[in-house]
Order: sequence, then structure tokens, then C-alpha cells
Amino acid sequence: MQIYLVGGAVRDKYLQRPVSDRDWVVVGATAVEMSEAGYQPVGKDFPVFLHPQTHEEYALARTERKVAAGYSGFTFHAAADVTLEQDLKRRDLTINAMAEDSEGHLIDPYHGLEDLRRGILRHVSPAFAEDPVRILRIARFAARYGFQVADETMGLMRQMVDNGEVNALVAERVWQELAKGLMEKKPRLMIEVLRACGALKIILPEVDALFGVPQRAVHHPEIDAGEHTLLSLQYAAEHDYSLPERYAALTHDLGKALTPKDKLPGHPGHDYAGIKLVEAVNQRWQVPKACAQLALLICSYHIRLHSVGQLKPKTVLEILKQTDALRRPQRFAQILRVCVADVRGRLGFEQQPYPQQQHWLALQSAAMAVDAAAIARASDNPQHIAHAIERARLHQISPLQNAYRQSQSNGY
Repeated sequence: MQIYLVGGAVRDKYLQRPVSDRDWVVVGATAVEMSEAGYQPVGKDFPVFLHPQTHEEYALARTERKVAAGYSGFTFHAAADVTLEQDLKRRDLTINAMAEDSEGHLIDPYHGLEDLRRGILRHVSPAFAEDPVRILRIARFAARYGFQVADETMGLMRQMVDNGEVNALVAERVWQELAKGLMEKKPRLMIEVLRACGALKIILPEVDALFGVPQRAVHHPEIDAGEHTLLSLQYAAEHDYSLPERYAALTHDLGKALTPKDKLPGHPGHDYAGIKLVEAVNQRWQVPKACAQLALLICSYHIRLHSVGQLKPKTVLEILKQTDALRRPQRFAQILRVCVADVRGRLGFEQQPYPQQQHWLALQSAAMAVDAAAIARASDNPQHIAHAIERARLHQISPLQNAYRQSQSNGY
């Protein structure tokens, strides 16, 4: 029995990144021998065991082959005669196909260390094409490390897309990979890789459709609506935004792809037009509630939030109510943060002031300062309570809003 450290732990060691999880491959042993040695079996589809003390995963060296479409359509063969090289060959990328023996010596039959040093994502074998999830994984690794995809690997990915492999992806796995990629250091690279191989048109056609759509240069020097989306997303990443915020940044301008050509490069009504597109993405990939709701709110309201200097106090109060800002102030703060990413996700606008953020927060605080419970207790007519509360809130926010309207003008 020989035991090797494999995969991400070896890769991250040579990248001088923290190693959190360690996976091991066991060569020359059977499942019975592993159980007799005290390892606890946990894998139903393939032989994986937990170490009796460390509880780290130890897998028998195995080969695999595809038997059906989809991410789970594989059969595994594990036996004492499967070599380490055979096990490593079934992995997706050369940088993930390295191993270390018990003395720390590197075993690298597919030259993963060279690709690691050059910043290249390269598939190990043609078997890569059997699992379309690997397209998403490569895009996610590009976002994590800033690496480039090898030409031959990009060609294989395009072929997989053309063959319809991406159409077999399961919603749960797609969202899992997209969510991880959005939380990486350079999430725009995930979108760029998916677009380069043609997968974005299938996975997120609403985002793909933004590329090539022009915008007014005075507000968007980057011109292209797709590039603006990537700039906004990258701003969100660089400022440590949460997953719901990053997802909302990715989807906030989907309606621009529906703008009639005779209206370009302006996009009147793109906020309303984008609602059905965001709903389609949310439904297609079963997007979690927190992400789905925030994306819809941003798409629906970002133009009106930008244009607060043009709104009457009563309209301001309606927006605060419609966005549930008075009951969910933390989520409203998230909405405003994505608005900042929208404004600063423009070429040369990275430091653009956004006074609307603090003004909306001040309006929110003023409205929340109204003691609705006290008004209810003091009322002798229950039918008048809601009107009295609204009148009190308007009394609080009107001076703030009127002063802001006089002092500010914006072009959003």
C-alpha cells in the first residue's frame, strides 16, 4: 500500500497558497484492506474512506469512463493494480494532476508544475470532454488564479459546446460553479472564458447578449454594455461584496440587450425590460432566494435610485416601501452598494462620487425614526393608522429630500 497527497493541496503548495483540505490516493490496496486498517468507507459510487484519526479523505486509485450524459454518468474502476499515473490521468487539469509521496517528492507525469509556473490551464487527456462541468471549473480556475486557458483546451471546450455537451448540465451543479466563480478574485475572467468557448450563450444567454450593445459614451466611456457589466462585477469583487451583491452586479443591466435599435445608444426603460430576463436566469439555475431577490430589486430600481435628485418625497417613500427598506435595512444597504458598483464600473469612473448612497441611507433612517407603534396606540380609528404613519414619514423625509433636490443634479 502506497499513499500519495494529490490534487489541490499539491497545486496550492507550489502556488504558496494556504492548504485547507488534503486529499489522498491509495495505490496497491483494496476496499477490504482499507476497512481492515480502520478506514471508514463513505463513498457509494466510488471507494473513498475517512482516515480513523484525521478524518481526511483517502480514495483508492481508480480509472473512470463515461456511460451516460450528465455530470453523474460515470462508472469507476478501482483495484489494487491501478497505478498512480492512471489515477492522475483521469483528472481535469495538469495543475490538478500532481502528487507527492510520503517524503514530499513530486510526481508530475503530465507536467502540471510547468503549466502552474506559466499560468496555463491545460486538460490532461481527451477524457476531459466527457464531463461538461469541467468547462465551468476551468472558467472558475481562471477567475481564481488569473491563468490563461491553453489553446488546445479552449478548442476542446468549443467542440464540447458545439456537440451539445453543455446542454446536459444540471442546474444545481451550474449554480454551484457559478457561485464559486463569482466569489473568486477575478470573476470577470470566468465570464470571459465562458464567452470565449461559446458556453456563455447557453448558460447565461442574457449576459452574452450584452456584448456588442452600445451605450452613450458620455456616461459609459467603455461603450459596450457587456464590458460595463464585467467592470461592475469586478468592482464588486475588488471591494469584497457578498455573493448576492456580485450576482446582482452581473445581472443588473440585462434589459439593455432588449433595447430597440432605433433607441440606441440610449436605453430608456431597460430597468423594467430586464426584470423578465433576471427572472429567467433565476428560474433556470434555481438561484437561491437571497441572490434572486436582490438581483430583481437592483434590476428594477437602480435607475430610480441613481435619480433620487429628481424624485418627489412621496415617490421616495414609495421606493423605500417597495424595496422593503424599512423592514430590511441591511438588504437596502446591499442594494445601494451594487448601485455604487454600477456607477464605478465604467471606464475612468472608478473613483466617481456617489452621494446618492448616503442620501438614501439618510432618508431611510429618517423614515425609520417614526414610531409607528406609538402612532397606532394614539389613534382612535384603526382605518387611519396607515395614513398617519405615512404622513409622519413624509414629514421626516421631505426636508431632507427637498434640500437634496436643490443642491444636487445628476445625469443618471
